Amino acid sequence: MRPISIKSAVLAGALATAGWLAGTMLAAAQEVTLRLHQFLPAQANVPRHVLDPWADRIEQESGGRIKIERYAAMTLGGTPPQLIDQATDGTVDIVWTLPGSTPGRFPSTEVFELPFMMTNAEATSRAYWDLFEKSMKDGEFKEQHILAAWVHGPGVIHSRTPVKTMGDLAGMKVRAPTRVITALVQELGGTPVGMPIPQVTEALSKGVIDGAVTPWEVVPSLKVQELVSNHTEFGGDHALYTTTFVLAMNKAKYESLPDDLKKVLDDNSGREVSALFGKTQADYDAPGRELAVGRNNNIISLSDEETEKWKAAAQPVIDNWVAEMKGKGVDGQALLDEARALIDKYTK
Repeated sequence: MRPISIKSAVLAGALATAGWLAGTMLAAAQEVTLRLHQFLPAQANVPRHVLDPWADRIEQESGGRIKIERYAAMTLGGTPPQLIDQATDGTVDIVWTLPGSTPGRFPSTEVFELPFMMTNAEATSRAYWDLFEKSMKDGEFKEQHILAAWVHGPGVIHSRTPVKTMGDLAGMKVRAPTRVITALVQELGGTPVGMPIPQVTEALSKGVIDGAVTPWEVVPSLKVQELVSNHTEFGGDHALYTTTFVLAMNKAKYESLPDDLKKVLDDNSGREVSALFGKTQADYDAPGRELAVGRNNNIISLSDEETEKWKAAAQPVIDNWVAEMKGKGVDGQALLDEARALIDKYTK
């Protein structure tokens, strides 16, 4: 066998090094596909104006190395309450969901859903993120990687018959999105009916419910303004209610990403992104309201004085929640006080 020349050995070494470098560069430039699953139709405001622009930014800032496939209206299967588990177990990579869809699992988030807590969506979303970082990240959400946490704009009562006083709610079947809001509707004299938001259109059209509490921004996609003709808004500095959301990612999937791709996600996560999501969602309240105005629907704006009566009537919901939290080993009053202080801090 002929001996290998020094020149051949050098060439072989160079080729091996080149192969190693190519492999390293390929690994560094790996492409990742993430599946984002959520419960609303693709044309609804949150997918169009919150989730899609966010996903587009991720794709652009990653140089195309991250691709986010968007799946609307539960097209990958399951029901809205199952979304958080889909992200937790890796059935999908990212979900947009309500912690309140799984009652009792994320109780600390409920502090922001308590009656007349929120001021505006942007400020309340900042407060929500701060409290999430401090009290929830390594506790209730330790099995997920949370990218953003926010709330929608002021909740409104949409009903077949006018709601001008609490007495008007008596016996009225009203859709409620979460456990806290179910308790609120009941305390105010209504009959709460729990259901995910996509079911509201059919429930109203078939008379299963007489009304629903939702923010204005979701009205167009559900055609609420065509199914009821009365809409009750509240005066004062705080809204009747809001609902908490999270954009949650499978933790193992996030941790498997190279550092530069983690940074792309990190740069598009956190307090300011949460605040942007809350503000954006609330910005679409006005167009939803205009649709109702355009149909000459009855817009009822309760006075500050009347709103104070509702606040007083809703206080037992807050008191009961604090007591429940204490039973779970959580200082609910301290959580409530801190949430209020944070909301006040960020409210302009």
